[in-house]
Amino acid sequence: MTAADAYTELIRRAKELGVLNSCAAVLGWDHQTYMPAKGVALRGEQMAFLASLSHQKFTDPKNGELLATVEASEMVSDPVSDSAANVREIRRSYDRATKIPQALVEELARVTTQAQQVWEQAKKKNDYPIYRPFLEQIVKLKRDEAAAVGYKDHPYNALIEEYEPGTTVAELKTLFAGLTAELAPLVRKIVGAPKQPDKSVLEREFPADRQKVFAEAAAVAVGFDFGAGRLDTTAHPFCSGFGPGDCRITTRYNPRFFNEAFFGVLHETGHAMYEQNLPAEHFGTPLGVACSFGIHESQSRLWENQVGRGRPFWDHFYPRLKQTFHAALADVSKEAFYFAINDVRPSLIRVEADEATYNLHIALRFELELSLLSGDLTTGDLPGAWNDRFEALFGLKVPDDARGCLQDIHWSFGGIGYFPTYTLGNLYAAQLMDAVRREFGSGLEDDFRAGDFSRLKGWLTQHIHRHGQRYRAGELCRLATGMPLSPKPFVSYLTEKFGALYDVC
Repeated sequence: MTAADAYTELIRRAKELGVLNSCAAVLGWDHQTYMPAKGVALRGEQMAFLASLSHQKFTDPKNGELLATVEASEMVSDPVSDSAANVREIRRSYDRATKIPQALVEELARVTTQAQQVWEQAKKKNDYPIYRPFLEQIVKLKRDEAAAVGYKDHPYNALIEEYEPGTTVAELKTLFAGLTAELAPLVRKIVGAPKQPDKSVLEREFPADRQKVFAEAAAVAVGFDFGAGRLDTTAHPFCSGFGPGDCRITTRYNPRFFNEAFFGVLHETGHAMYEQNLPAEHFGTPLGVACSFGIHESQSRLWENQVGRGRPFWDHFYPRLKQTFHAALADVSKEAFYFAINDVRPSLIRVEADEATYNLHIALRFELELSLLSGDLTTGDLPGAWNDRFEALFGLKVPDDARGCLQDIHWSFGGIGYFPTYTLGNLYAAQLMDAVRREFGSGLEDDFRAGDFSRLKGWLTQHIHRHGQRYRAGELCRLATGMPLSPKPFVSYLTEKFGALYDVC
């Protein structure tokens, strides 16, 4: 078999797997949106079967032979060519997958499907004990996965590799320590500033049906294609990209708090636009897959915060918002509203956290995940450890587990190693917007005031979306912004924005 024939067959198999995995993704979306509660056991078996089938197909030794044939040819001589990039990333995933026993893949799919359902009930009832046995199983299974894959220094390194290839525990510890040192003084200044927003203007009556209409209009304005997607309601907002023409987002509505649904929709819309602008012709191959979870998160945080919490955005949208919620906002000026949505103060819930304190929430979860995996922390001791560390970081007492260790869905679906990508996403988002502003200058804000977000969306598609996994995250950032990833643009952005709002420097 020639290298060209081997590559053609490898890509055919990858695309076939892409279709199979998209079927599992649809079942996962249905599980969190419309599936009846009594369907969880069967759904667990369905997910386990599809995970097993996908694992079997991908770890077929024939794929290893095809990879070896192409790797020995001139088809990989240019490292950023289609063939070289696809082969590099398929090889990385293949080598990882072949180390994980099929039985472990099946058991993870089965347990996490059940755990998500139990987590939702545990959160509603503030009942950690009913969830704990499932978390115990998940931690054990993820330790088994790390051991199977292999790692240096800490099992967490094997798990973070799945989400952000090349990132290590040592790098993350340094990153979080540095960010905490930079942001803590800024947060103290803001919290202690005489000038403070009236956050109560966001805690009035905002009927959910009108929130939905307004949020959908904003999503369309920034570039979400509802002909290729939809918006639904769920317990925890998320985005599911099934493939070309089908990307779905969800949110949750709080009729007494505007921020929760609206900024959740903007966040998931950022994810969705990445999915909708991946090259459709490469679906099922690495070139049709997002670069990394950190880069993916940069797109959601960029649209949610860098754009959606910016003054030019509301110069355009506030008149419409006031018309939509006239009773709630009749006495609220645009400046008062803008200040309120940029309120900075320590808070209990990660997804409602402001830009300045958000990364402290991630640092907490990162520390606890490290301890759970190493065995230094048991699932029985997790609520107490969460509460103690949270009070140390935020100065707040956690009133119950629903607003503590039960608030996130990630552990229930096995996403240990996922949380640090949120902080990486914040850093990437700030650096990308810094590069965009350097290119377009004040014209970009003029666009936003006019309700035109096409230049920003086009820039992101050109520099990020269209490349898929052609480049690793660090290289993609360097190419797009002209410099390696640095926390400096993020810290500068926060200091400038909140320094002006709160009259602190």
